[in-house]
Amino acid sequence: MSGQALYGANISANGIRQHYLRYGGKGPSVILIPGITSPAITWGFVAERLAERCDVYVLDVRGRGLSSTGPDLDYGLDAMAADVVGLASALGLSKPALLGHSMGARIAIRAAVSAPAAFSRLALIDPPVSGPGRRPYPSKLPWYVDSIRLATRGTDADGMKAFCPTWTDEQLQLRAEWLHTCYEPAIVTAFEDFHSDDIFPDLPKLTQPAMLMVAGRGGVIEKADEEEARSLYPALEIVRVPNAGHMIPWDDFDGFFEALGDFLSR
Repeated sequence: MSGQALYGANISANGIRQHYLRYGGKGPSVILIPGITSPAITWGFVAERLAERCDVYVLDVRGRGLSSTGPDLDYGLDAMAADVVGLASALGLSKPALLGHSMGARIAIRAAVSAPAAFSRLALIDPPVSGPGRRPYPSKLPWYVDSIRLATRGTDADGMKAFCPTWTDEQLQLRAEWLHTCYEPAIVTAFEDFHSDDIFPDLPKLTQPAMLMVAGRGGVIEKADEEEARSLYPALEIVRVPNAGHMIPWDDFDGFFEALGDFLSR
């Protein structure tokens, strides 16, 4: 399920160790930024398909996977966005596209706003749209914390099934193996930022072509959120995957790629 990466590597960028997995190696460059508790390797099955036409770099966000972690780091949205800008520069990538899922989509937006000339286009996969005065994010913090603590003690696919009942055994086993690398304070900070750092004011500042992919059964983005996003950035392309929950490619792999189409390689 993790897919076959060309290689994994560590690089010093934005003052920390950033670990990434590279897939494909040919075509336009894409940096894939996973969500709040998804180390890079868990997106391997998606990256492998993307690599058929793109040069894909899947990032371990700080505090996750094999990238720098620990109590001395800033786990706020601005710091994570600066990591992506630094990574693209350190790798010498020329205007890569960004594909971000959930928290990763928020990171992609903030990175693109902070360094508009650095990135070519944005695929924003079901980002949290909660914020001050807004509807809360539908997932609850204990879901993340409890599963991380279970993985830290040691568990297997059966242990993860209570948290992700629709996933395959292979997907569950991979999560059981890697979830312990998610540093709990980093996850708590990111979750709290979903509610304290409003991403909507960033949208009018975008200059790149952008796609918003909405999970039809995710409960994260509602029609009113789509309308507000488009009012702030009229060029925003909005697509839906009707039968998927928030973890779109896990729920509807073919639907995810059908919705994405050729956006990244245009």
